[in-house]
Amino acid sequence: MSKEKYRLHPISAVINFVKVLKEMILPLIVLVLVNGFGDDANFWSGLFTYGIYGVLLLFMLISGIIKWRRFRYWFEDGELRIEYGLFVKKKRYIPFERIQSLDYTEGIFHRPFGLVKVKVETAGGGPTKEADAELTAIRKEAAEQIKKEIMLAKGQNVPIIEDDLEVEETIIEEKKPIFRMSTKDLLVLASTSGGVGVFFSGLAVFASQFSEFIPYETIYNEIMIFIKFGVLVVVLVIFAVLLMAWIVSVLLTFINYYDFTIKIEDDEIIITRGLLEKKKITIPLTRIQGIRLVENPLRQLTGYATVTVDSAGGSMAEKDETIRLLPLIKKAEIYPILEEIFPDFQMQPNFQRVPSKSRKFFYRLDLLWILPIAATVIYFFYPYGLLSLLLIPASFGLGLWQKRTAGFYIEETQLVAQYRLFSRVTVWMEKRRIQSMTARTTYFQKKSDVSSVVVTIKSGVGGAETVIPHIEKEHSENLLSWYEPIRKPKIDIEKEME
Repeated sequence: MSKEKYRLHPISAVINFVKVLKEMILPLIVLVLVNGFGDDANFWSGLFTYGIYGVLLLFMLISGIIKWRRFRYWFEDGELRIEYGLFVKKKRYIPFERIQSLDYTEGIFHRPFGLVKVKVETAGGGPTKEADAELTAIRKEAAEQIKKEIMLAKGQNVPIIEDDLEVEETIIEEKKPIFRMSTKDLLVLASTSGGVGVFFSGLAVFASQFSEFIPYETIYNEIMIFIKFGVLVVVLVIFAVLLMAWIVSVLLTFINYYDFTIKIEDDEIIITRGLLEKKKITIPLTRIQGIRLVENPLRQLTGYATVTVDSAGGSMAEKDETIRLLPLIKKAEIYPILEEIFPDFQMQPNFQRVPSKSRKFFYRLDLLWILPIAATVIYFFYPYGLLSLLLIPASFGLGLWQKRTAGFYIEETQLVAQYRLFSRVTVWMEKRRIQSMTARTTYFQKKSDVSSVVVTIKSGVGGAETVIPHIEKEHSENLLSWYEPIRKPKIDIEKEME
């Protein structure tokens, strides 16, 4: 194994500079707003202020260059070894056996030079927000070399591309995507993704950073004057703002999920997506703990659904470790794809539904907080507050809807649960992947002889819980017996030891 030390591409210095600048952008904006750009009437004061800003930017650029110069990686003794550090030199050794996946990203700085960013994910991961290792910018050939070194260390066969036409056709056929999102489905996803709420929440966070500088009183007075123009004008403006937010969310979703494809290679799921920043995410099948099919009411009505998977380990650099396997697809097309990826799963189970006597548990608790809220609203806003009474039948209807949805299915090696808050969620879990299973019985459930079962699987560095609510007590005991490990009798164990 070569001990030659490799350096990142020089563009890494620019990427490091932009990364630091992105992290410092809010403090810099606050600094500029507080201090301004200097006194226009005083030349030396303005020059001094500009000089401070220039020194800060220069320091960021120099730090990016030093990080690039100090970063080295090489292969030695079955390990990926990294040497880095801005002021203090650090070394990190990652055994190839622990490396689970390599995730590739091609950003706007990578594509012109044929480069990729490589994130190295190990089996255990860590609680930090950073990946186990990150190579900011290397050539694609160098990324393939890392993959080959890992395969050699794990005793896997390294694919050799020959000149023979039949061999090339076989390789191409094996790498054919099993799913590619169409432009129509991508537009439907972008239009129904709920990104409008994310847009306004991001706007609120941005505004909170500069609350001291925003003249809220002046804005309020201007709004009051504007409202006097009439209800129609106000409604039109609100509609225009919502329309603009929706267009922005559609564009962002379209850019993020452009050319979304899924391939299976070497027992790994490879997801590729992105327009401006092309991402290639690798998920070993052995890391997948659960499969979730999510149908919100609108998509359920139109026959669409989303499929996500819970992945164990990895870093928390992403928002979570629930990965969109199929962002949006017609439900009729889902099961053939999932059966191809997960042939051991029963994808169309026959659910055991919750009993009729459990119906009251799905809406009784909601009534306990709805009634006092409705009474308060009626008292202060009578007679319009009477509209809050509509929450009672709405809560009752939602509870009945949740009751009709809830259920479970078990066979020898897997458990499938189905439930609803607003969206209908179906979860497939292998018995060997379940971390824990707990039966919870409240005083009122005990009187009705029902119980709820909480199933936990790994997701990221933590866990994800699935609740099978208010099922027959007998069924909850059957679930616990099914999950309980089979222990050999003591006599059999002694015979084996002999």
